[in-house]
Amino acid sequence: LFLSHKLSNAEQSTDVIAVRRAVKNAIAELGAGYLDMVSIHSPLTDRNRRLATYQALVDLRDSGFIKTVGVCNYGLGPLKEIEEEELDLPAINQLELSPFNRHQDVVNWCADNGVAVGCSAWSKLSGVDGPAEGWAVLSDVAKGKGMTKAQLLVRWSMQKGYVCVPRSASASKVERTAIAENSYGGVNPSGGGASFVLSEEEMKVLDGLDIGYRAGKLGRRDGWDDADVNGAEWDPTEFV
Repeated sequence: LFLSHKLSNAEQSTDVIAVRRAVKNAIAELGAGYLDMVSIHSPLTDRNRRLATYQALVDLRDSGFIKTVGVCNYGLGPLKEIEEEELDLPAINQLELSPFNRHQDVVNWCADNGVAVGCSAWSKLSGVDGPAEGWAVLSDVAKGKGMTKAQLLVRWSMQKGYVCVPRSASASKVERTAIAENSYGGVNPSGGGASFVLSEEEMKVLDGLDIGYRAGKLGRRDGWDDADVNGAEWDPTEFV
C-alpha cells in the first residue's frame, strides 16, 4: 500500500505552519504514521506560495512525516524556481501525458535532473473534445495488437519510462480488466495472449500523434476550475 496525498491550491501558503498542519491532519485522518508521498497539485498560485509550500514539504520529509515530495502539472517555470532556490528537486512530476501531448520539453528537463515523470488523466481523450483524428489512429494500433485503447495508453507510458497512474474505477469490465492485466512485465499473464510490448515502429506511430493537445481544449479540470482556464490553448504547465 502506497499512501499519496495532494495539496490543493487553497492549501498552498506562505504560512509553513499551516501547510504542515494540513499534511499532519491528512495523516491523522488516515490513521497512518506517515504518508509515502505528498505532492503540490498544481502551480496555479504564485512563486512565494509555491516555494514556501514546497519547503514545508521538504521539512516534513526530513522529519519523517512524509517519505517523498512530488509536484503535479509543473512546467519548466516552477521547476526552475525550485532549482534556483537550491532546494532538493521533487521525486516526481505528474503530468497529463499522452501521445497527443508529450510535453517533451518538461520530460527532457526531468530526465536530465533525475525527476521521475508520472502520467494519468486520459479519460477525456475519447470524448467530443478529444483529438478525433489521432484517436482513430491510436484505435487502429490497439486493434492490431488485440488490445483495448486503455491498455495501449498504459503500455505506451510504461515503455516511455513514466510512472503510470491509470484510474481503476471504470464502470466497464473490459476497462477494469485492461488495467488489471497491464503490468511492468508488459505481457498478458493469462491465456497465452499476444504480447503487450509495442514495437519500435508502433511507438513511433504513437509519438507522431503529438499535436500539443492542451488541457484547455481537452476540458480537463484537475487542480483547477473553469475560472483558471484562459481559452482552448491554456495549459497548466505554461502558467509560469
